[in-house]
Amino acid sequence: MRMKLLVSVLLLLGLSIVVTAQDKNANIDSYIESLRADMRADKVAIITDNMKFTDQESKIFWPVYRKYEAETTKVNDIRVNALKMYDDKYDSLTDADAKSLIDQSLNYQTQRAELRRKYAKEFQKAGLSALTTAKFLQLEYRLDLLADVNIAASFPALLDKK
Repeated sequence: MRMKLLVSVLLLLGLSIVVTAQDKNANIDSYIESLRADMRADKVAIITDNMKFTDQESKIFWPVYRKYEAETTKVNDIRVNALKMYDDKYDSLTDADAKSLIDQSLNYQTQRAELRRKYAKEFQKAGLSALTTAKFLQLEYRLDLLADVNIAASFPALLDKK
């Protein structure tokens, strides 16, 4: 299952690799951190390409975005930890494990929504228009949906568990 986590994270990031026996023994956490860094860089390019900021908007957006991304990484740590637990315990999942996964999942979703709400205000407070803020939040939401679908497709559903 540990390789399943790695593969799902790679899918999440839109990357493909050939998995070798040596990769199976590599430190999963190092892979995840490296891939997350790559994902952040790719995300900046996607935002830049799609938002088409004016010079003024760019001066307002990027400093606030860097703070948002730092907080997003902390929230995403909740998800990564839950996925690692799911991967480790899937074959022997207990009710206590399932409860922990439920709590982590709901906590992640709540914090993600609260963070978006917070930064919707922060972007506008810094001088970004509501329309530009809405465009960014929609783009962010769509990128998260893609990640969610890739993760869901990469892990076995509990519905399949006997």
